[in-house]
Amino acid sequence: MTDAPATPPRAPGTAVAPRLIATDLDGTLLHDDKTVSDRTIAALAAAERAGIEVFFVTGRPARWMGVVSDHVHGHGLAICANGAAVVDLHRGGRIVEVSPLERTVALSVVDALRSAAPGTSFAVERTGGIHYEPQYPPLLLDPAAVVAPAEKLLAEDFVSTLCPHPTGHDAPQGPGGRTGDAPAGSASSGSASSGDAPSGDPRSGDANRPTDPTGPAFPDQPVIKLLAHHPELDPDAFLTLARTAAGDLASFTRSSPTALLEISGAGVSKAGTLARCCAQRGISPQEVVAFGDMPNDIEMLTWAGTSYAMANAHPDVLAATTGRTASNNDDGVAAVIERILRGGGPRDGR
Repeated sequence: MTDAPATPPRAPGTAVAPRLIATDLDGTLLHDDKTVSDRTIAALAAAERAGIEVFFVTGRPARWMGVVSDHVHGHGLAICANGAAVVDLHRGGRIVEVSPLERTVALSVVDALRSAAPGTSFAVERTGGIHYEPQYPPLLLDPAAVVAPAEKLLAEDFVSTLCPHPTGHDAPQGPGGRTGDAPAGSASSGSASSGDAPSGDPRSGDANRPTDPTGPAFPDQPVIKLLAHHPELDPDAFLTLARTAAGDLASFTRSSPTALLEISGAGVSKAGTLARCCAQRGISPQEVVAFGDMPNDIEMLTWAGTSYAMANAHPDVLAATTGRTASNNDDGVAAVIERILRGGGPRDGR
């Protein structure tokens, strides 16, 4: 029994009482040190008690959800990999739904980007982990990673060649090798102040802590994301170039401050998967309040009836949202939730 209201109060400036909060993680809900503040933890719990569901909607893969796994409540689900995977955090981060990037399409994207932007290197995120090319930026430890050309990582028989203790040049690398999922320096150099850590950019050592030691629910390990990194191009210019070169093949976005693109199957996005999860619950877009800070959040923010850009958000995100709130380090998400639960206040969350 609680004394929570039977009907959630209306969000400031909206005509419909919110039933679901959808929030990005890195640069939005999490502080730059990748922690969840006590204030935010309390706000999330209060929202759930008031009957408002909370969905984490992130570019992170399932194995990097440990930082928030204790703070998801009733439904237990999170949307990961920019909409390509739905994860059950109540079951240790087990993947329960996948929208894959077809292997042959990924190969076509690799060819197109190599032609359009020489010097691009690639990583392949599968349900079972990430693998990457030798030229891809130095990464944090990931003992399951295979280092090989993209064509080999996307070969039809790639998964069948994986074994617990492979040998040779393409074997997983040990300490001191090229392992893990984050460009060197991404946890420093100010990168944590913007972006939603994608597969390939967790920005902290704890971020890639596995949440499910028993492995994913998809032993065939479909591709859920292709990562493309360029060492010299401007991040937004790289995104525009890639969409021009191969936008008819797949969905392109970015959330890193570096020139690191996240590529999903055509039509796959945070917005599409969130819309499906909401439809299953009978929740309309007008009943959703969304938060974000980087280009991979824009479709979700424009789909939701009420949306907030963090003070630290990318300019395109600031232009796409209906409201503003404080930065991630100043608990901007919590500030809005608290105001929603009070049933009033200004539109901007400060």
